[in-house]
Amino acid sequence: MNALTLGLIAALCWGLHDVTVRRISQTAPLMATLFSVLIVGAIFQAGVVTVAGGFEPVSQEALFYCLAAAVAFLVAGIGLYVAFQRGPVRVVAPVVGSFPIYSVALASFQGAQITLWQWGAVLLVVLGIVIVSVFSEDSDEDIPALRPTILIAALSSFGFFATFALGQEAARLSDDLTANLITRVTSIVLMMPIFPLFALTIWPGRAAIPTIIVMGLLDGVALICMFAAGEYPSAQYAAVAASVFGLVTVSLAWLFLNEKMRAAQWAGCLVAFAGIGYLAL
Repeated sequence: MNALTLGLIAALCWGLHDVTVRRISQTAPLMATLFSVLIVGAIFQAGVVTVAGGFEPVSQEALFYCLAAAVAFLVAGIGLYVAFQRGPVRVVAPVVGSFPIYSVALASFQGAQITLWQWGAVLLVVLGIVIVSVFSEDSDEDIPALRPTILIAALSSFGFFATFALGQEAARLSDDLTANLITRVTSIVLMMPIFPLFALTIWPGRAAIPTIIVMGLLDGVALICMFAAGEYPSAQYAAVAASVFGLVTVSLAWLFLNEKMRAAQWAGCLVAFAGIGYLAL
């Protein structure tokens, strides 16, 4: 197991998560769905912590990183849901999926030796995501103004980068499972005032519950993988691997939902995974 493998597991989970989002995004309230997914993920993570030996004390410094990661995770999650609700996927996915550029840049700033070939591999991953996303939808759809959508997606991308960077630092300073659970629970607490403040419903509807449970479990596994990657060398490449969740979503939609997959999209997948393959060497 290494950071890249953990990132790929996270990508698979988030890709499956996005496929399930598509099934309920038009019927279930947006914020209620996200809130419920966070709760299911927290219950799952609490169970994992219990099985692994129980809650371990964390240092004050690690706690600070957990709380900061919770804020970033909430911003990333809300931005992701809102941006994909506005659409289109071909615009949102490349912007959200650009977060590994921040991660690798930060690692380089902190002294990690990032070669030009490794930078090229990172850009290949992002390029592959762009290719797949650009050809994922028809151009004649009725969509909201793109500028606000791009800004929201960019905010989500930076939120994911900050979540992984802060969470991995917390995992380095303490138990990664405990740090993950603290981050998840804090994000739930931070989200609670949003509902009365904006007069939003907190109940997603009974019909959405089974799907939300699946989404919560997938999201929980993915975030555990991303935090755990902080304990491995080259942790920044977990973010690179996780960014291919958009490719996983499109591929699964082709496999299970009979959505068309164009030749250019398959080429984009090959480009992205070529970059992943080089980083894995």
